[in-house]
Amino acid sequence: MLDERKLAIDPVVPENVAHNTRIVTDIRSLTSSVCGIAAGILGLESYAGFVFYLVGSVFVSMLMLFLVADGKPGKYFQSGIDLWTTEVFGTSSVASFVLMWTLVYNLVRA
Repeated sequence: MLDERKLAIDPVVPENVAHNTRIVTDIRSLTSSVCGIAAGILGLESYAGFVFYLVGSVFVSMLMLFLVADGKPGKYFQSGIDLWTTEVFGTSSVASFVLMWTLVYNLVRA
């Protein structure tokens, strides 16, 4: 009964959830490229670069949580954890990070 009342007050519209997920995916792609550029400029190698990526992803997740989702990710996504996990280790995000990291690292060190 409580779930039905909650859905009647704040309905979850699948199109809106899909749109929000696409926005988070776009933000993650941009963030991974920027983190890759920063890691290349800083000259990070091996595990330090991947730790930098994880710290950057957590930082961006916190920014999205408080600035975009107003601290209530369950209102905009199927579950609250989706904001933290969507495309963090997706192929496009990690590939963008590694591509930009190695490109900028080699350009700076050459």
